[in-house]
Amino acid sequence: MRYRRWRDLVSGIVFLWLVAVPSVRAQEAEKVGILESLDIAATGTLDFYSSYVWRGFTLDEDPVVQPSFSLASKGFTFTFWSSWDTDNNDGLNSDEIDLVVDYARSFDILSLSVGHTYYDFPGTNGNSREFYVGAGLSKVPVRDIPITSSLKFYRDYGDQNDGGGLGNYLELALGYSKVLSEEKGISLDLGTVVGYNHELFISGDGGQSTFKVGMTVPLTKNLTMKPNVNYTIPFADLSRGSDGGQDQIFWGGFSMVYSFS
Repeated sequence: MRYRRWRDLVSGIVFLWLVAVPSVRAQEAEKVGILESLDIAATGTLDFYSSYVWRGFTLDEDPVVQPSFSLASKGFTFTFWSSWDTDNNDGLNSDEIDLVVDYARSFDILSLSVGHTYYDFPGTNGNSREFYVGAGLSKVPVRDIPITSSLKFYRDYGDQNDGGGLGNYLELALGYSKVLSEEKGISLDLGTVVGYNHELFISGDGGQSTFKVGMTVPLTKNLTMKPNVNYTIPFADLSRGSDGGQDQIFWGGFSMVYSFS
């Protein structure tokens, strides 16, 4: 019963994206005025990927749809994120709903953030909880090289009997964007992530590297498409058959991002 309720919820979200969002554009002036008066930025995202890969774990080899919605104001951001298997051929039950609260501050090129994520796994009646802290740079200092970087530390404190991870994860991410068309706002986006895993859903220590090639393609003033392809390589205990048992994988898809502003 609980699983059916979550299915109905995400079905409603997808319906809103495919049907209701175009109608929002017709009322855009009024809605934007309300958001601006409340100092709130709202963003909706609908992702489609060939597989669900998370921190080096291939959680689902089937295609997935991942709708999300965020509200941001005065440094705080609340995000509803979810992932749903569209064709359960591999027998994996990866359906997931996350509730994320984040607070971030920027100081010139430096940004700091702290947040909490609640993970719900409706197909297995499991859940977990995680705190994180992070720091980022909008460019390389001194030489002004346009490469973004971030370092985040995650502490999952969920009970393993309930499906929690009870471990630590450290992640370094680098990104670079090259504008291909100033007039149309199209850019080539490159990125890499290296993560170190200490007993987070594994017994030992391991990690993963993911390499990404993508593009940002504005479709309208508020709607942007972001296609991308990725290659993930797990290492150490995360890849060992006696522990994490994860394999290298190519995966990709695209995001549709709508800004209500």
